[in-house]
Amino acid sequence: MTRLQKLLAEAGLGSRRKVEEWIRAGRLTVGGRRAKLGDRAAAGDDIRLDGRALKLGRTPAPADAPQELLLYYKPVGEVTTRRDPQRRPTVFDRLPAPRQGRWISVGRLDVNTSGLLLLTTDGALAHRLMHPSSEIEREYRVRVRGRPGPEVLGRLLMGVALEDGPARFDRIETEEARPPSGGHRSFRVVLHEGRNREVRRLWKAVGFEVSRLLRIRYGPIELPRDLRPGTSRLADPKTLARLAAAAPAGAPRARGQPARPGRSRQGERPPRRSTSK
Repeated sequence: MTRLQKLLAEAGLGSRRKVEEWIRAGRLTVGGRRAKLGDRAAAGDDIRLDGRALKLGRTPAPADAPQELLLYYKPVGEVTTRRDPQRRPTVFDRLPAPRQGRWISVGRLDVNTSGLLLLTTDGALAHRLMHPSSEIEREYRVRVRGRPGPEVLGRLLMGVALEDGPARFDRIETEEARPPSGGHRSFRVVLHEGRNREVRRLWKAVGFEVSRLLRIRYGPIELPRDLRPGTSRLADPKTLARLAAAAPAGAPRARGQPARPGRSRQGERPPRRSTSK
């Protein structure tokens, strides 16, 4: 028997934090009984979300089985779930079958965001990479409507208030060498949190709408230049090892300990401590 949060997270149905939210909201049942925090379950139990039976899919890979890492270029229009009530296409529709176990996405990209999505057969690794204590950097190429000036960029680096707590970018870099003549500007932004739609909400908080968002890096792994939207590539063991080293097992950072030495460019501030999702 496994804790319900861990069981569903390792099945790729949501992060442990998300499953806890479902439990607190009374949305999950096990064997017809409303689930409580701390409940345990097995893969064969009748587990339901909002009355719909959850199928845990293929059995997890054995602990001693070689783990796999898949790099997928998610296009706009796909959702990062196994099933969608609106019957939109999901990223799992295109993925090749792993040798053993099942693919578990490392975080999510919303339906209107494209770019690098990592998937692994190692549920424990996926959990470590998504956990706030690991402070894994995410880098995006973002295009916004309008021309935010230095004061706006400074606010985004200092931090703004969102509905789920303060947030900010660790770094912002203007893409264009010269100011564009059109009504958009493009930037590269870096942050080390995975809150829902955080990049879009940060820009919205300072009065700008994101018109295009592309994730180009997750931790040490970059989106391959020759990978096309809707296609995937199996990473070699060395790449998987690099990713695992970014979030070592059994070594969560102490509260207040920085994720990495402060790095700054002109007009930028060193990274801050991650906050909870």
